[in-house]
Amino acid sequence: MTTRARTITVSWPQANARRLDRQFLSDGAPSDGHATQDVAGTVATMLGAHAQVLSAAELSVGLRAPGTTRTDVRAALWTDRTLTKTFGPRGTVHLLPAGELPMWTGALSALPRGSSPFPQHARMTPEQVEAVVAAVADALTGAELTIDELSEEVIARTGPWAGDLVMPGFQAMWPRWRQVLHLAGHRGALCYAANRGRKATYTNPGTVPMPAGEATAELVRRYLRAYGPATPGHFAQWLAAPRGWAGQLFEDLAGDGVIEEVLFEECGAAWVAAGDTLFPSKAPRGVRLLPYFDAFTIASRPRERLFPGAAYERALAGGQAGNFPVLLVDGTVAGVWHQRRSGRRISVTVEPLGPLDARRTRALEEQVAGLGEVMEGNPELTVGKVSVGAHA
Repeated sequence: MTTRARTITVSWPQANARRLDRQFLSDGAPSDGHATQDVAGTVATMLGAHAQVLSAAELSVGLRAPGTTRTDVRAALWTDRTLTKTFGPRGTVHLLPAGELPMWTGALSALPRGSSPFPQHARMTPEQVEAVVAAVADALTGAELTIDELSEEVIARTGPWAGDLVMPGFQAMWPRWRQVLHLAGHRGALCYAANRGRKATYTNPGTVPMPAGEATAELVRRYLRAYGPATPGHFAQWLAAPRGWAGQLFEDLAGDGVIEEVLFEECGAAWVAAGDTLFPSKAPRGVRLLPYFDAFTIASRPRERLFPGAAYERALAGGQAGNFPVLLVDGTVAGVWHQRRSGRRISVTVEPLGPLDARRTRALEEQVAGLGEVMEGNPELTVGKVSVGAHA
């Protein structure tokens, strides 16, 4: 049963239940009727899978699409090419649907660039930035290059200044041009190719970005369908964009009838996609395991409602979500977990914040079995010592 009104007030349980539905994290089909759970369709619904650690992205996708394994995700990425690994929201590495790259690059390349965080001697002029992005695009067209090979090509096409070792890296200094690597991804000039041995490689996906206005409007609409109701501030945090820019964008889209305002518990005025005002009438139920930097835990706001009480201290790192794999019980974070793999054996240890009854323990066992299917291993569950707090 759902409720709908012309002007509505949305409670946290309603918003949370709908987000879980639309993320394929509840028992029912998504409430907007889109039940596509192939690999690319699942990643599209998530608005990208964080892939700095690829195994976490594989698990995020597989746990949402029953029957999907990590091999299926890799095939979609490197064989079928329905997924692309590139720089997405917040400038971090994501898996994105290849068919949606025009929207993503159009929107991400439209983000205002703030002041440089680097020391004056390390910075690049706007002209140098454009020269490097053009050089990256040219060097990677029809080629797959490691970062060192790409660096040689960029410096040859721009000048020695691009190779100045002024960027702090991992136990070394990196060349100046590396500070705009993610920007080249946002512009559609670069994405990841399959590893060459243990070395990452890059290529040019040949993407033509969608016009900025069209792309940002579509991204906001998609974001609100997945994670709304949300405020411009929520959107800005999710995208790592200036709040003022996001506020003006929402104001313009409201004027164009793309989004509409609702009242959201504890947030006041918030927004949904126009006409998208159906919400479940029941609070979420069930048990789920989510890996590092899962899209749901990153995007859901207000964060203190998703991480109530002791969960805010135990499962966040200074307020930042994603640093711990989490246990969800009835739609809120109720513990953390970790795994250790040796061959096909996967040791899964779950540390709940409160005792789990027999029903929830059985549901947890089912989640661990599903994790084993995704990761193509034999999981063994250990429920660790209950931490602080209690879960009713």
